[in-house]
Amino acid sequence: MAGREIRREILALLRDTCEGAHQMRAKKRKIEKVEPMTNPLAIVTGGSRGLGFESARGLAHAGFDLLLIARDAERLEASSKKIESEFGDRGIRVLREVVDFEATSNEALSKLHTQLREIVDDRKPEYGSPKILMIAHGVMSAKMSKTLKSDTNEWRRVMAINLDSVFTIVNALAPEMADARDGRVIIYSACLGRMSGPGNAGGLAPYRISKAGVNALVRNLAHETGLGSRGFLVDAICPNHSRTDMGGADAPRSAIEGAECAIWLATRPFTAGVDKTGLLWEDREVVPW
Repeated sequence: MAGREIRREILALLRDTCEGAHQMRAKKRKIEKVEPMTNPLAIVTGGSRGLGFESARGLAHAGFDLLLIARDAERLEASSKKIESEFGDRGIRVLREVVDFEATSNEALSKLHTQLREIVDDRKPEYGSPKILMIAHGVMSAKMSKTLKSDTNEWRRVMAINLDSVFTIVNALAPEMADARDGRVIIYSACLGRMSGPGNAGGLAPYRISKAGVNALVRNLAHETGLGSRGFLVDAICPNHSRTDMGGADAPRSAIEGAECAIWLATRPFTAGVDKTGLLWEDREVVPW
């Protein structure tokens, strides 16, 4: 008899303990629940300066929360705070992540891919899939980097930042945007990467060829994803010669002017079968590849 009573007491204690643990887990889940944000998310690489910074400002003005990605932590923080001070009273959030896009080996590219996925997965409970992916980082090749004079280190550096990282970013982040049938990818290219028209007479070989690769990537991806018919747009832009760290102080147009077309591509109305995507744009006009 005593044994049965002890057994009942033990079972009751276990039941109370399990119920208490269940309540604690439920309470924890309730605390950890994250409410979705009301603003859509735009990711901007190279967002700490120049064309990337002005693109980010334009997207904030259009009502997007921002995730700025760049490799200079100090400058990224300063730029983020500047945008927050300008648009924070409108409910715009500015998130930031430090990432180095100079991945010159397969191992480094794999780590970059993983890092990018983790960054976006951390924000998924709040934002779902990003609506805009603006790729604005890049480097110029050395002044005398002609095809027969450029060394392999310079070639690899420029290709890593201007082309390999662009593929890795798109490959890591764009699939869920395409699956959601609601996303736009805008990549800063250059008219120096064109195969026709002015500016294709040689010189700056790594830079020109990296941008030609970006143009090919955009065209290929656009056709693979239905040329806008599935709600996913991808375009390249030529910002023209703008006053940035790369373009120099004597460039004819401001960074704001250089970024205008990219912001337009991110926010323009689009009707599949009527409007176009998968192209190279300059000042809201299509330019030949």
